[in-house]
Amino acid sequence: MAKIKTTFFCQNCGTQYAKWQGQCNACKQWNTIVEEVVQKADKKDWKSSTTKVSGLTRTSKPLKVADISTASEARMNTKNGELNRVLGGGLVPGSLTLLGGEPGIGKSTLLLQISLALPYKTLYVSGEESQQQIKMRAERIHPESDQCYILTETKTQNIFRHVEEVQPDIVIIDSIQTLHSDHIESTAGSISQIRETTSELIRFAKETATPVILIGHITKDGNIAGPKILEHMVDTVLQFEGDRNHVYRILRAHKNRFGSTSELGIYEMQGSGLREVSNPSEILISKNDEELSGTAIATTMEGMRPLMIEIQALVSTAVYGTPQRSSTGYNVKRLNMLLAVLEKRAGFKLGAKDVFLNVTGGISVDDPAIDLAVVAAVLSSNVDIPVDKAMCFAAEIGLAGEVRPVNRIEQRILEAEKLGFTSIIISKYCKIPDNAYRINVIKVAKVHDVVRHLFG
Repeated sequence: MAKIKTTFFCQNCGTQYAKWQGQCNACKQWNTIVEEVVQKADKKDWKSSTTKVSGLTRTSKPLKVADISTASEARMNTKNGELNRVLGGGLVPGSLTLLGGEPGIGKSTLLLQISLALPYKTLYVSGEESQQQIKMRAERIHPESDQCYILTETKTQNIFRHVEEVQPDIVIIDSIQTLHSDHIESTAGSISQIRETTSELIRFAKETATPVILIGHITKDGNIAGPKILEHMVDTVLQFEGDRNHVYRILRAHKNRFGSTSELGIYEMQGSGLREVSNPSEILISKNDEELSGTAIATTMEGMRPLMIEIQALVSTAVYGTPQRSSTGYNVKRLNMLLAVLEKRAGFKLGAKDVFLNVTGGISVDDPAIDLAVVAAVLSSNVDIPVDKAMCFAAEIGLAGEVRPVNRIEQRILEAEKLGFTSIIISKYCKIPDNAYRINVIKVAKVHDVVRHLFG
């Protein structure tokens, strides 16, 4: 009989303590340390529940750095362009990917849709839904799939036994908080169980070169539930964002050992599943024929992907004497800085006016290249003169009122040209070839040059 003892864990960061205390020394949070019963036994690996593993595992031996092959390992195509982009080209064999998101946002739908479309043998393990419930959803998404196996199980030892029988190419777990292992005597979803079950899945993935995708619940603060060490253990952390009241979803990479973390995937929720949005500008730019003041189109970059977004501004007289500064999707401190530049360098008296700013589409942008579009939208609302709908902006504003160049300006210009814009305003100091684009490229050096060009 293995010895059983009590330990204490911080629910926020997962730090272990020998006795209870009020504040966690690691994360400085109060009243997050809880007691758990942990079995200190000789831990067996994931193969302990199987009888035959011949040909399933691969061995590793120490090699000199000079002897290690630098050839990149072939990635597995998920047949989903947006997910491939965020992952960096596809799933890496032996990797562990964690997908987090709010309840009802579409995490299970996304992974079920991918598992049904994959040309590889996939084992979809669900601890939250029955096989009949998953079948009903699968019939709406992709009823002809014959490579996807559905398993409803929460015990890791039983899961590995079925893995031995099916020998899938990809394993999907929905969700990690529902799994439990016989090696730990705490309940499913506790810090000990999450850490132990994830460790078993990591050993399985690395030894068999089988990619594993986990779904993780998030807390009310927006963090993935469980110990913070969970995000350190996995190779990739993806976040599925969006508003359940809207149809669009955004997939971001918060951590990626095999690619960039600045890529963005956009989906539209439909009755038949999630549709990939290959042209994000269609959801980020309003479809209206009227000339409206206070709107301007900016070009921004999400990783290697150029996006056209609409900036909306409303400038009105302060009713209560103290002007308000409110921003949605844009840093309000940077908005205050741009208003100060307009006051000082361009002569606009905005100190006694309310200014409200919004980035349409429900996304947050921190690219300084949208500064010029923010300025154009604010000035357009202030003088109540609309900006030409066929014009867009790509430049940063400095404190001296100068219009500064931004990176990857060629990609921004080509994206604006492809979407049918007739002119783009950029910095005078951008180094681009002359007469190389069909779009009219307007170069300016100061903020007052922009004002003169827009409003005469």
